[in-house]
Amino acid sequence: MAFLVSGTLRMAAQIADARDSLGRKGKYSLQGPRVALTLSSPEVSASTIAVLEDVFQTLGFESCQRREASVQDFLRELTGFREQLDAHGGPMGCALVALVAPCGQLRQPQQLVRELSHCGALRGCPKVFLLLSGTSGGAPKAGAFLTSLGELCGRCPHWSLLQLLTEVFCRTAEESSEATYCPVLRSSLRGALCLGDIEPWRPKPEPRPSTQYDLSGARAALFLAVIQDRPGAQHDVKALVDLCQALGFKTTLRTDPTAQDFQEELARFREQLDTHRDPVSCALVALMAHGGPQGQLLGADGQEVQPEALVQELNCCGTLWGCPKIFLLQACRGGHRDTGMGPKGRPWFWRWLQAPPAIPSHADILQINVDAQDLRRRQGLVES
Repeated sequence: MAFLVSGTLRMAAQIADARDSLGRKGKYSLQGPRVALTLSSPEVSASTIAVLEDVFQTLGFESCQRREASVQDFLRELTGFREQLDAHGGPMGCALVALVAPCGQLRQPQQLVRELSHCGALRGCPKVFLLLSGTSGGAPKAGAFLTSLGELCGRCPHWSLLQLLTEVFCRTAEESSEATYCPVLRSSLRGALCLGDIEPWRPKPEPRPSTQYDLSGARAALFLAVIQDRPGAQHDVKALVDLCQALGFKTTLRTDPTAQDFQEELARFREQLDTHRDPVSCALVALMAHGGPQGQLLGADGQEVQPEALVQELNCCGTLWGCPKIFLLQACRGGHRDTGMGPKGRPWFWRWLQAPPAIPSHADILQINVDAQDLRRRQGLVES
């Protein structure tokens, strides 16, 4: 009977953790301990590591580990870190992993991201990856970025992490020697991540972020949607069109485009924007179709089209220079379903309890590419 009661309480706690992973206001609760790990190659200077550790402490991370290894051994070290967290026995609040290596060596970070995504102790918790490398082109030194981030964290603790990063990116880009610096954010966060002890929605006297786009000009939207053999797609299209119109976008819709139509419609959309008489402040492109395992889209004719090529087409638009360009992709990425992350070790009597919903395995991740290595062809793009 004691085993039954203990197992029931444990299962109930797991259900509560699943429900409370996000607060009532769409904000991560961060009730558990915050852990940080720095994986650095031997070539990284001690001064950069010292500044990084100061930033960790400013952000409220109680446990900060450092492991020095070659880039080839980063995965093995991260696996050990994951096993250490799982053996902790209790839920975590947040994890931050900094990957520091010479420029060009961090070419496949997604494998490292997936490794930490399998951590049961971090289920439903935010996992932040900070990728730092040697400078190239006009990118500022890593120390300048970290110093600015630490200073801003101390002055504006009520800002969310995304607000802080956007502000820091803008400042460091303005201070760089060239105008080619543009970091990349990849986010699957399901709520606001505020590492300070202050609610981000509570009015505060501190200054608001200065990095805000001017959206006083026209707003244009293009929808390319494959409807055939996609039940319910027409309802998604209508809902999205209604939303964009409510937000002030002038929308253009093309249904069942072929792979060639995807390219031609994007080119025509760009030409229309370039010849627009009045200023254009924002563009939104929605791509809705079947997809392939490598992220490609399938036109109505079954032929493939690469989303990166469509992004580059709009990046060449002179009217949109310095303006936000938003891409919404709705497509499968292979035939395998994501079973998600669920509580482990369910007792046999779990059917008497309400099973908590599974969390997608790729959720709750923020990947920050501070340096723009290998991203020159995607310059100016921020994915989030």
